[in-house]
Amino acid sequence: MKKKKVELLAPAGSLETLKIAVLYGADAVYMGGGSYGLRAKAKNFTPDEMREGIKFAHDHNVQVYVTANIFAHNDDFEGMKEYFMEIEEMGADAIIVADPGVFAIAKEAVPNMEIHISTQANNTNYHTAKFWAAQGAQRIVLARELSFPEIKTIHDHLPESIELEAFVHGAMCMAYSGRCLLSNYMTNRDANHGECAQPCRWKYHVVEETRPGEYMPVEENERGTYIYNSRDLCMIEYIPELVESGIYSFKIEGRMKTPLYVATVIKAYREAIDTYLENPEAFEAKRGYFLQEVGKASHREFSTGFYEHKPTSEDQTYTHNSYVRNYDFSGMVIDYDKETQMVTIEQRRKFSVGDTVEILLPDRPFISVKIEEMWDEEGNTIESAPHPLQIVKFKVEEEISVPALLRKEQPL
Repeated sequence: MKKKKVELLAPAGSLETLKIAVLYGADAVYMGGGSYGLRAKAKNFTPDEMREGIKFAHDHNVQVYVTANIFAHNDDFEGMKEYFMEIEEMGADAIIVADPGVFAIAKEAVPNMEIHISTQANNTNYHTAKFWAAQGAQRIVLARELSFPEIKTIHDHLPESIELEAFVHGAMCMAYSGRCLLSNYMTNRDANHGECAQPCRWKYHVVEETRPGEYMPVEENERGTYIYNSRDLCMIEYIPELVESGIYSFKIEGRMKTPLYVATVIKAYREAIDTYLENPEAFEAKRGYFLQEVGKASHREFSTGFYEHKPTSEDQTYTHNSYVRNYDFSGMVIDYDKETQMVTIEQRRKFSVGDTVEILLPDRPFISVKIEEMWDEEGNTIESAPHPLQIVKFKVEEEISVPALLRKEQPL
């Protein structure tokens, strides 16, 4: 596949979100199989789903990268070589690894596949990047703790054939490059084997040893404090700086996210990137619009992470761990009949007659529709769709491509 100037890389936590990411503008997707990835709670992919997903992506000229970025223990290597050979046979374009031992097995098992070095490997300097390049890696996924000048220095010391990838949007880990032991210690769930319980998002108080039961807030706030709770990364206003620093692949975090999240974020970044590459002045004029659009996805308060400066107290959220949810994922559009102008929705969250909803489309701006009447699968008139995965219909005058997503704005 011909390389673009930059790549928009989307998370695929399931076959459904993979297809959404592809249709809404991703150049590549990353997924996890049943083993060796760092998102054990994601749905991940069975071999049949992985095969179907890779074929769907390739049919749309989109590449697929498979995560194998655990920190491996001895037992983890059993069957690893065969697994890599299997995903190569399926057509995956690259493997993402962090562990040198896993890298060595991948080189031996699938010498013709690209190997990308995960952010988990703490890639913070050009010496490390050059080391991995000398071993045969084709891409370095940068640590999140880097500034624009540091990234530019790394880029300038590497051969042109070595690509840099960096996270530009999504959840930030409170630990250095995600290497955290809180979950292991507090819940016996190994973060570095994909089972993180996210104790960094919990509420904490201080208890003095001789005063059990007396909970003292870490800060002067009667509700306690979320001392580890980092904000979400959002770099959609900084596309020029990302490009100029030498980053090739713009990575979106979120293999645990909903199809609406993936569609909203990918569509916004796709438009922002394309606008900048075609007309930088037009991008400048639309910075606020791009931020508004990406903000329609569920998120914590936004931050620029380490790109502009080392995070300060302004880049943490101390009073809550809740999300900004401006829009609900109300349903998936599964059919549209041009003759009757009837759209068929698979419900994901309740909506009712009288509601104004937005239909998010891959190839053009969203459509706003007020639901005047609604019918169930049997053609009976109904007032609301409260049941999970309920099939309902209502009229939309504009033609709708399938699949598309239904979202509903929530009152602040």
